[in-house]
Amino acid sequence: MRDLWKRFSRHIFTRILSREQIQRLIVPFGRSVYMRRYAASLIIARIQLISMFFAVVVPLWSIVDMVTFDSPVCWQLMELRFISAAVFVTLAWPRSLSSVRPYVQAIVMMVVMMLVPSVFYLVSVMVLDLSTTTQTQAVMARFYTYMPIVVLGGLAIFPLTALEIILLSLPVLITTMIGTFAYGTVVPFGEIVTMLWCMTMMTGIAVFSGMSQSHYMEGMVQRAMIDPLTGVATRRSGSETLKLLFHLSEISSRPLAVAFVDVDHFKHINDTYGHDIGDQILRQVAKRLHNLFRRSDTLVRWGGEEFLALLPNMPAHQLAVLICRLKAGGLGNRPDGTPLTASIGIVETQVDQVDDWHALVELADYRMYKAKEQGRARAVLPGNIVMHLDPTEYEQNDPEARWPPEKDNF
Repeated sequence: MRDLWKRFSRHIFTRILSREQIQRLIVPFGRSVYMRRYAASLIIARIQLISMFFAVVVPLWSIVDMVTFDSPVCWQLMELRFISAAVFVTLAWPRSLSSVRPYVQAIVMMVVMMLVPSVFYLVSVMVLDLSTTTQTQAVMARFYTYMPIVVLGGLAIFPLTALEIILLSLPVLITTMIGTFAYGTVVPFGEIVTMLWCMTMMTGIAVFSGMSQSHYMEGMVQRAMIDPLTGVATRRSGSETLKLLFHLSEISSRPLAVAFVDVDHFKHINDTYGHDIGDQILRQVAKRLHNLFRRSDTLVRWGGEEFLALLPNMPAHQLAVLICRLKAGGLGNRPDGTPLTASIGIVETQVDQVDDWHALVELADYRMYKAKEQGRARAVLPGNIVMHLDPTEYEQNDPEARWPPEKDNF
């Protein structure tokens, strides 16, 4: 059975899926922040494109209704169409992605878009009466009854998990059942069974397509957002995270600290020992820094030997403790056995009063260079406080520099 699953994974998903990956394809709860934000932007973009199309096509179809149906039915359908078009215009209207809950925003828009054709179908079968129509009218009315199948098929273009697609399909299935059994003269019983079978098949296809797209998207996000060498966030994903954290810091009046870390004399390591050894040093530094910070913090490889640490809810008076812990644990050793050090510049929003997240990084970068000018192996904190990072100066009895740190208790 395990071998069969491996073959299935390789042929369908190009690689073997872990239990966690399978879980993320079935339910959305295990997705990372990057994945959820990217998925939200993609879902909203597709909703807006589809809504823009239907905002034009739906009212234009009124011409067909005018030619086909009598006045009372025609005017009711036209009214329904223009109401639906207004909703589609609202969905297609340009809007920025929510900085707090982008995925909730995307799902709400998806639910609204799914409800429009469902309600349209339910009202249309109330309006249409095949027993009193011509053959042309009967054909057009029958076209309306197959609208739910088209709607379910449209779910296949969205990168959703299996649970999300099933839940989004429920309103369509429920309204179809209500319209079918409440107004049974519209569709013969044999076609009801056929329609239900087609809707079930469409839902299954949408589930498989959504899971495949989610898997592909996760791989793309992983490559774009995670640095392959160090395993920390890339500059692109780090910039997006910092922008979000800065906005949250402003609206909540909570502190946000940023530490700019530059490994000292890294070029000498590359020139003397080669880039492979340099890569090992970078992985070592990333691991040491990652172990130092809390789960809520984000470590970013900003470029080359530069790292950016994003520290939400980290007030300025606790930064000295953080530096003491870094000094206690150190960054490891250089290839020649001497301690590896770094120059660090740190800023904090409430003390430094910067205007935007770009200025936050620039100030941290400026203080990092000040640390280098003063002899490296130093950290420059808000208020121009300078702390030495030479591990040989660490006193074992310093209570503020226990190692390893107690995460999330700074």
